[in-house]
Amino acid sequence: MRVFNTLGRVLTDLEPAAPARLGMYVCGPTVQSEPHLGHGRSAVAFDVIRRYLRWRGYDVTFVRNITDIEDKIIAAARERGLSAAELAEEMSERFAETFAALAVEAPDVEPRATDHIPEIIELIERLISRGLAYPSGGDVYFSVRGFETYGKLSGRRPDELLAGARVEVSELKRDPLDFALWKAAKPGEPRWDSPWGPGRPGWHIECSAMAMKYLGETLDIHGGGSDLIFPHHENEIAQSEGATGKPFAHYWLHNGMVNLGGEKMSKSTGVLVDLAEAIRRYGGMAVRLLYLRAHYRSPLDFREELIADAAAAFERLERFRRRFPPTDAPADPDVLDRFRAVMDEDFGTPEAVGLLFDVVRDANRRADAGGDPSALVAAFHEIAGVLGLLGTSTGVDDLTQELVSLAREFGLEAPPTPEASVEALLERRRRAREARDWSLADAIRGRLDALGIVVEDSADGTRWHRR
Repeated sequence: MRVFNTLGRVLTDLEPAAPARLGMYVCGPTVQSEPHLGHGRSAVAFDVIRRYLRWRGYDVTFVRNITDIEDKIIAAARERGLSAAELAEEMSERFAETFAALAVEAPDVEPRATDHIPEIIELIERLISRGLAYPSGGDVYFSVRGFETYGKLSGRRPDELLAGARVEVSELKRDPLDFALWKAAKPGEPRWDSPWGPGRPGWHIECSAMAMKYLGETLDIHGGGSDLIFPHHENEIAQSEGATGKPFAHYWLHNGMVNLGGEKMSKSTGVLVDLAEAIRRYGGMAVRLLYLRAHYRSPLDFREELIADAAAAFERLERFRRRFPPTDAPADPDVLDRFRAVMDEDFGTPEAVGLLFDVVRDANRRADAGGDPSALVAAFHEIAGVLGLLGTSTGVDDLTQELVSLAREFGLEAPPTPEASVEALLERRRRAREARDWSLADAIRGRLDALGIVVEDSADGTRWHRR
């Protein structure tokens, strides 16, 4: 396998420190507001990487943190009249719901910054003892120029950073480039006791402390969005390696940004598409497929026609699954070899998705010609499982509940899945049409349409897809 390592900007062989075992840390969300499409992309990108590594035989320990204390969380909570803890809990639940709707598997460990204050304090003390950090007025700062290799990930050297750098101004710093490891508490802010007085951790130190607690002082893989390369990941390297004297991570993987109208989608730019709304309108699997059609490192332009096309494409996969359930037959080895070849080259999901649709076409043709498609069907289910496309086309829980309620409203038992709810409603509609009860048939179709379920009648029968 080869992966693109941001450290050195090189495509390199993946060689874990321990044979067949991999420790993987991915920077999770800062939970100050609702998730947007950019958050979903990062979650799906590393979910697929994790799934594929596992399929290739690696024992993967996957850690994705939650930043639940940070300046933006405090400010957003104040605006809503909530405590920082209350807002962080509410938004953490929202992220969990939307990630689940995208079929993103839960991490093995999901640490929160506020649960790791002792580890953070201990790490800061190590940096102070090594002369790489200094207390000042209740704050503690990392001395950027004291770490000789600062800038090796981003390519930005200290002397080049002063002009136009995103630097926090403070008279307490010895150098404008130094960044906060610990911040003295201001009135009304969350606070924890420390050797330097009451306060809270800085953003960067949180990830170093949590990553090293669960994966050791040197990680196999560290991941996140490309917007984190500088300053967050650069600072993580400096403080981690400054404390241990060891490499912090062997491989740095970064996903590309989602763009809307040519602008990067992020909370800092204000260019956002609400992730839960996109899932409600098109389905979680359509959004996931949209992500997978682009290479994880490439920028992704979001346009309505692209996600609508992804929704229609996912419905093709669903129709195939309905026609060909899983089989015990061995998967076609040539297909799996092709899948392995494209994914081994830095996780080439666009080619893998293309291969999946080739399998759909070939299996349908073979079955229509009277042949045995079982090997292709088995390959389809195996590949779709690795890509995480065996989930449902549902959105978040509210859509699920609405479909269940609608089924009950028309006298049906609550089906086990949203897809089953739609199928049951369409069967009820078919019987109504046979009885020439047009008002009931039209009512079912209209109510489904209101939920974004498009019903199409043709000579070949009735089909449905998400709008």
